[in-house]
Amino acid sequence: MYSTRSKALNPEQIEQFAAEIDAVRARTVASIGAADARYIRRVLAGVRYTGFAGRALLFAGAAAAAFAPAWLLPLWSAGVLLLALSKILENMELAHNVMHGQFDWMRDPQFDGRSYEWDIAGTSDNWRKTHNYRHHTYTNVRGMDDDLGYGLLRLFPEQRWRPFYLLQPLIAVVFAILFEWGIAVQELRLGRWFSGRTKAAELRAVARPVGRKMRRQILKDYVLYPALAGPQFLVVLSGNALANVLRNLWTYMIIFCGHFTAEAETFAKESIRDESRGQWYLRQLHGSSNIRGGRVLDLLSGNLSHQIEHHLFPDIPANRYAAMAVEIRAICARYGQHYNTGSLPRQFGQVIWRILRHAWPSRPARTAVRSSETGVGAQTA
Repeated sequence: MYSTRSKALNPEQIEQFAAEIDAVRARTVASIGAADARYIRRVLAGVRYTGFAGRALLFAGAAAAAFAPAWLLPLWSAGVLLLALSKILENMELAHNVMHGQFDWMRDPQFDGRSYEWDIAGTSDNWRKTHNYRHHTYTNVRGMDDDLGYGLLRLFPEQRWRPFYLLQPLIAVVFAILFEWGIAVQELRLGRWFSGRTKAAELRAVARPVGRKMRRQILKDYVLYPALAGPQFLVVLSGNALANVLRNLWTYMIIFCGHFTAEAETFAKESIRDESRGQWYLRQLHGSSNIRGGRVLDLLSGNLSHQIEHHLFPDIPANRYAAMAVEIRAICARYGQHYNTGSLPRQFGQVIWRILRHAWPSRPARTAVRSSETGVGAQTA
């Protein structure tokens, strides 16, 4: 059914809405400076300290396995949690935001969005294509945003149902556990190769850098570090593996909560034809979901707990989103636009409902096209 939670806006109101959003951006950009640089440097330090501590505790657990078995589980568990924390911080608050160019103004090579390489199986170059360009340009546009289901899941009723989707609940769990590997192969577009639309030589050319990155990650976490533990290599190997899985599960949950709640809207290709700046803002607003949870959640989610603000301002330092959200929500209230936010359990519960609901066949919903009144053509799924 069509969303009725937002007021229809005429072209003049859409232009005024955009002007107010632009004003929030301009005020924020004018104040970016030393405090933001200190913040991201502290995040980098936190990534390094927690990563070192986590690996040290895993090695201590390996030593305990031989000399003090009672200490193995406590040391190993603490090491796993600290290493997972380091990987979460690196992926979410450091890498993701740096690669958006949020800190290019610092002119510090450590925070250069064009050259940063993150601690994950996928390459940063591919992420910049699939995420920074395609997803943020065509957010939730069916047939243009590859993040809508990632080619594996049916998350909106306009997608034609196939018997394969009956396995969707199981596939979603496996995808969450192996999320970094799914992201790694996303740009390969294997479906095009399976269907014969991409030649094997073309696939090999695109796959080479991905293969090199995967090998580096496997060697680092599953060969070199465990080998340093000698006979107790399984202690370190299992700890590294679980830390990566915990990072994958957390990242999956945050990303899906930001895009696939019950109230998040999807859009037809026709709806973005001749799209104005204000209409683009409305699409980002209606296609995104925020998560309420406070400063700790903001940090651990890379401030994607403010997914609406991230989609509106992807190149603004994410540590500014919480303050910007207060203004954005007030603007939405003045213009009668629904601001989708909720607790983490509520938002993720809606994601689970969506995965389960659309695993089953359903009658295709009507496709909405943007009208001159609403400024955006949308469909809840």
